[in-house]
Amino acid sequence: MKKIITIVGARPQFVKAATLSRQFQIAGIQEKIIHTGQHFDANMSDVFFSEMEIPKPAFHLDIHGVSHGAMTGRMLEGIEKILMSEKPDGVLVYGDTNSTLAGALAAAKLHIPVIHVEAGLRSFNMEMPEEINRILTDRISSALFCPTDTAIRNLENEGFAHMPVKIFKNGDVMQDAAMYYAGKAQIKSDILRKTGLRKFILGTIHRQENTDNPENLKNIIAGLTEINKETPVVVPLHPRTRNILAQNYKLPDFTIIEPVGYFDMIMLLKSCEMVVTDSGGVQKEAFFFGKHCITLREQTEWTELVENGFNILTGSSTEKLRAAYETFKTKVSDFSIDLYGNGKAAERAVEKIKEL
Repeated sequence: MKKIITIVGARPQFVKAATLSRQFQIAGIQEKIIHTGQHFDANMSDVFFSEMEIPKPAFHLDIHGVSHGAMTGRMLEGIEKILMSEKPDGVLVYGDTNSTLAGALAAAKLHIPVIHVEAGLRSFNMEMPEEINRILTDRISSALFCPTDTAIRNLENEGFAHMPVKIFKNGDVMQDAAMYYAGKAQIKSDILRKTGLRKFILGTIHRQENTDNPENLKNIIAGLTEINKETPVVVPLHPRTRNILAQNYKLPDFTIIEPVGYFDMIMLLKSCEMVVTDSGGVQKEAFFFGKHCITLREQTEWTELVENGFNILTGSSTEKLRAAYETFKTKVSDFSIDLYGNGKAAERAVEKIKEL
C-alpha cells in the first residue's frame, strides 16, 4: 500500500494515530488524516495534534453534538466524498467509535480495503454503542490488527478464520505511545505545578451509561466524594459531562479540572495513587504507568487486567467503588508482566500494511 487515509475523531484515536503516523513516514507511505470532529472541545483535539506531533489533518468534517445515527450518517457521507476523490489504497480506522464505523462503512462500500487497529476486542455487552461499532467494523475489514491473544480468540470464536480477512497480533499501540511520550511529558507538562497536586486519585467519567443515567452518575459522584475525604480525587471532565453535573447536581467536593492534553494526562497517571475510570484506554494507561485501576463498568474488553489483579470492575456501585479503593490502597502488584508487547506494535503493523 502506498497511500492511506486515516480516520480519527476521539482522544484515544489521536494517541494511536501518532504511533502509526511516525512509522508511515519512516516507511515512505503517504498518509492523509480525516478528523471527523467527534470530540468537539479544543482541548480534546487541537492540543493533541500539536503535542503528539501528528500531521495536521487534511480534512475536517466538524461533526459533533448530534445523536448516534445522525453523527454516523453525516460522517459516512463526508468520508465517502473524500474517499471517492482521494482514491486511497486503504482506509485505517482505530478502536470503536462512531468515526471508526463510519470510516469502515464508507470504505467497504467503495471496495477500499479497511484496516482495523485494535480489532477483536469484545465486552459482550450489546448495550454499549462501542460494542456494536467494533463488531461491525471487524466484520467488514480486510486486515485486523489485534492487541492480545484474547482478541485473536474472540475473532476465531466468531468464525473469522473462515472469512476473507487477514488477522495479525501486533501488540497494543497505546503502549508504544506511553513509552515514547513519557520522557517528553516530563519536560512539556506543567499540570502538577499548576494544580499543586501531590497525593491524589485520578478519575475520568465519560461513558453514556454513566453520564446519561442519573442514578449511575449520582452513585459514582457519591463514591468519589467518600474517597475524596481520605485521598483527594481529581477529575478532568469532558465539557458535556460538566454540563450534566451543573444542571442536575450540586458541585462535588472533589476537584474538577478542564480536559487535559496527552502529556498532562501522562503526568497525572504517573503521579497518582490509583485510577478510577470508565474509559477503555485509561484502564490500559493506568497499567502502563504501574497504577491499579477501578473501572466504573460491569464489563471490560481488557480482561487480562482483571484476571491479573490490576483492575477491579465496580459498575456504578458506591459500595463496590469504596471496597475497591480499600483493596488497592494497600495492594502491591508487579506491573512488569508483559501483557501488551514491548512498544513495537505500530512498527509491526506498518510492516504488514506495506505488504497488503
